[in-house]
Amino acid sequence: MQQLTIRMPEEYFYQIEQIAKSSGLKKSDVTRMAIRKFLEEYSGYEKTDLYSKAKRLVGVVESGISDLGQNHRDHLIKKIKGTE
Repeated sequence: MQQLTIRMPEEYFYQIEQIAKSSGLKKSDVTRMAIRKFLEEYSGYEKTDLYSKAKRLVGVVESGISDLGQNHRDHLIKKIKGTE
């Protein structure tokens, strides 16, 4: 097992300390559990492609402007100037 030294805000340290006391675990156990959970979630996040992350949003909003994707800058400028 490797050793890791980290710096963290006092608030995090005290929260870890409280969880350790109330659960009967060591602070290092609580910290390892939190890191393990983060790594499990992050590894799942890393494996998904961009489309999978955004597909629930595709087609959610209808603008009525057929070329909005290609000419978004022009439409934005017109909107800001109030000419659209």
